[in-house]
Amino acid sequence: MAQINKSTLEFLSGLNYNNNREWFLKNQAAYKEAKNNFESFVQAVINEITVFDPIMRGLEVKNCVYRINRDIRFSNDKTLYKSHLGAFIVRGGKKNGDKFAGYYFHVEPGKSMIAGGAYMPPSPWLSAIRENISDESEKYLKIISEKNFVKYFVQIEGEKLKSAPKGFKADHPMIDHLKFKSYLVTSKIIDEDVLSPGILSHVINVFKAMKPFNDFLSNY
Repeated sequence: MAQINKSTLEFLSGLNYNNNREWFLKNQAAYKEAKNNFESFVQAVINEITVFDPIMRGLEVKNCVYRINRDIRFSNDKTLYKSHLGAFIVRGGKKNGDKFAGYYFHVEPGKSMIAGGAYMPPSPWLSAIRENISDESEKYLKIISEKNFVKYFVQIEGEKLKSAPKGFKADHPMIDHLKFKSYLVTSKIIDEDVLSPGILSHVINVFKAMKPFNDFLSNY
């Protein structure tokens, strides 16, 4: 059964405290071991997801896992490396994160999570999501109030507009749901559970509960 190794968390913890090129190069072997462990786990997750979400068939790990190097070109934070390992499993790979909702898995000491949804969808997609919520409000509310959904996700997350979005009245019955600029859900995992033999089953159960939400967001 695929699982996350303790050495993977130990490497990420070390990197967090020694985020420099010299330390990273000195610990290349530990990085490769952590990277291989994470990618092996993500492949197992992909394999399981395709059982209940067949549209993900054919996805390769390399198209889902993010690089550990940070893009510092336009950032005030010049830290060279991320202190986490992350993968976004979405139709066509992570490059399609601006087109479809997907499943995100994130390993970081003390901050690991299982998440998903639509992050900052472009205007045409965001407009379609809002229209769907307005037109099919009962279906949407049923999805986000379903027993397993509520079990794993406390609330819908994401930055919100301060006023009603264009085309909707301030007194729209779904206005609080229409103001979101992202539609995200997150389920946090403590380190002990990340390292447990049952982590794969847990991740899959959370993603199964998320699927109707993702399907609704991607239906445009």
